[in-house]
Amino acid sequence: MQRIVIVGGGAGGLELATQLGRSLGRRKKAQIELIDANPTHLWKPLLHEVATGALDSGIDELNYRAHGKKHGFNFQIGRMSGLDRDNKQVVLSAMLDDQGDEVLSERRVSYDTLVLAIGSVTNDFGTQGAKDHCVFLDSRQQAEKFHQTLLNAFLRANASASSDGAIQDLEIAIVGAGATGVELSAELYNTAEVLVSYGMKNLRPENLKVTLIEAGERILPALPPRISAAATRELEKLGVTVRTNTLITAATADGFETKDQGSIQARLKVWAAGVKAPDFMTQLGLETNRANQLVVNRSLQTEDENIFALGDCASMLQQDGKPVPPRAQAAHQQASHLFRALKARHNNKPLPEFVYKDKGSLVSLSRYSTVGSLMGNLTRGSMMIEGRLARLVYVSLYRLHQIALHGYWHTLLLSLVGHINKVIRPRLKLH
Repeated sequence: MQRIVIVGGGAGGLELATQLGRSLGRRKKAQIELIDANPTHLWKPLLHEVATGALDSGIDELNYRAHGKKHGFNFQIGRMSGLDRDNKQVVLSAMLDDQGDEVLSERRVSYDTLVLAIGSVTNDFGTQGAKDHCVFLDSRQQAEKFHQTLLNAFLRANASASSDGAIQDLEIAIVGAGATGVELSAELYNTAEVLVSYGMKNLRPENLKVTLIEAGERILPALPPRISAAATRELEKLGVTVRTNTLITAATADGFETKDQGSIQARLKVWAAGVKAPDFMTQLGLETNRANQLVVNRSLQTEDENIFALGDCASMLQQDGKPVPPRAQAAHQQASHLFRALKARHNNKPLPEFVYKDKGSLVSLSRYSTVGSLMGNLTRGSMMIEGRLARLVYVSLYRLHQIALHGYWHTLLLSLVGHINKVIRPRLKLH
């Protein structure tokens, strides 16, 4: 029986494993294996909400093992550390517990067809001090750690009120004004307002000083200029200081140093600028680009005909010469394509070519606003939307991911549970 191994349970990898499990795994036509370093899945675009407490990861996360049992694939927990192409085996590093004791020894998983969907990590571009002083939001664990740090910082600020009523400002600086940086900036102000309503009477939202830093000319550089301008106006209304054309040269315990010899003071520092594939990808013996991404052809196939890649860890040039952007919608489309392609390969049919269709991009500014663009064959360029309509479309993107995993009825029930939780649970995770 053919063995299809998928490494990485992010948006694309999990959707592909689910579809192949339903189609081939349940019918015993192929053995589908999913490998991930974590036991649960959380949609990565939601991590900024976990970081601010707007989302409780314990409610929205999905257990890989239970999901695989239901949908026809097997799950193995493990972190990929190497690849033996001669013997067609994935190498998984030893798994240790919090005390450093070995839980699982180094293992090898055999494959006939391998799909790498490992995703990406934040690229600090080698900036001095970034790893030591900045928070990165690449995983649920990092987001939850930032959440605890943030709550403690608000507690200190609330307790710092002097006899004359003066409160110590809480300074937070975010490097990178892409979707993550922009959305996190807005969510921080929502967190401050909710904490005030829950009893932190000495705290005022105006005591939150958020600085959003972008090296380019404008925020959200991947989106049309008018959307960038609209988002800038909304952020500045909240109180965010938007600094463009500002190149960070170093991170320190007290803030950031800039190329123009200036400095930006910040107690909490977040690095959200740029993405790259994990460094070990360059050691697999396959062609990679400067961002450690695997170079793939139009069928998402690497130079090894038995190895495919999708999502942020893959680099495919489109007909216009531009690479497919590292977005959740690209991973979703590539997972659907590879489902068809691997079924065709299973039946000894030619592999179809992948064509990326840009459906537009949306950025959520917490409960304050949502801005973005929709693209399609009926519009020239893009159609800008904002407000409630944009928020509805934004939420629907997550629902489409859930539908791919669970089907329509299950997703409808999850949506209903989500609305109930908004009524019976706190507006913010407070612990």
